[in-house]
Amino acid sequence: MHHIVFLDRSTLIADLPRPAFPHTWVEHPLTPPEAVGAALAHATIAIANKSPITAQALAQAPHLQLVAVAATGVNNVDLAACRARGVTVTNIRGYAEHTVPEHVFMLLLALRRNLIAWRQSLRAGAWQRAQTFCLFEHAIHDLHGTTLGIVGHGSIGRGVARLAQAFGMRVLLAEHKDASRCRPGYTPFDQVLARADHLSLHCPLTDETRGLIGAREFDLMQPHAVLINCARGGLVDEAALLDALTRGRIAGAAVDVLSTEPPAQGNPLLEQDLPNLLITPHVAWASREAMQTLGEQLIRVLEAFVAGRPINLVEPAR
Repeated sequence: MHHIVFLDRSTLIADLPRPAFPHTWVEHPLTPPEAVGAALAHATIAIANKSPITAQALAQAPHLQLVAVAATGVNNVDLAACRARGVTVTNIRGYAEHTVPEHVFMLLLALRRNLIAWRQSLRAGAWQRAQTFCLFEHAIHDLHGTTLGIVGHGSIGRGVARLAQAFGMRVLLAEHKDASRCRPGYTPFDQVLARADHLSLHCPLTDETRGLIGAREFDLMQPHAVLINCARGGLVDEAALLDALTRGRIAGAAVDVLSTEPPAQGNPLLEQDLPNLLITPHVAWASREAMQTLGEQLIRVLEAFVAGRPINLVEPAR
């Protein structure tokens, strides 16, 4: 019988059917990093959204066979340690292909059409004092006819591209930053930065992508460009982003992710009140519909593993 431990159940608002195999189920709202090993002492299956699965935790989990990540990104898991101990790692795929692109365009439209500034003007009574039927206090720009650069062309990147095309935008798919050759249908990374009116990030956080966008990259971008990051906070050098915004090196940015979450010790981006910076608290993925889809896929992943037909493999056991 499998013993399943969900380390951070409060991170998923969904109705979870119980797996169709003999099991016990224990769930914790959240598990502090230092308590993960003890929580997994008797587990054969661990479910984790963001709880860290470290080598130290794995050493305390001698029965563990599967780490099922309740998300797409697996940067919270020590993959090398799992491989060494013969622990399979899986993730969730495709569940956010609608919700994250919608969030991207919510942020992009809010910036380009100056939604926050208009709200503030109306709260201040500017329309009531107007001499004509409308106000022209804030610039409004269309998305139609502009160019969107996309870094990362998985299911979410493809979803963003579909919406961009529906808006009448040109789409450039960025090749890997240091690629020696460019794949058909892709554009060299630096060219995308130089040509894009808007840049949206949708790649995983790895050793290769950490700090992907920094001072050098902001200097390549157009002054009217907007950066959107709904992927991982570590992709962007936050100090460089703040500098680019305050110097007017780029026109605006919207981020759904920060380098450390929650930002309990603060974050330089949160300490500013910039009219051209929007921040949401890592919720681009979290529509109720998307979370339910994630939860149902998670149970299918567990059932497939126990049936000997694993799916969504990140690290097969060796």
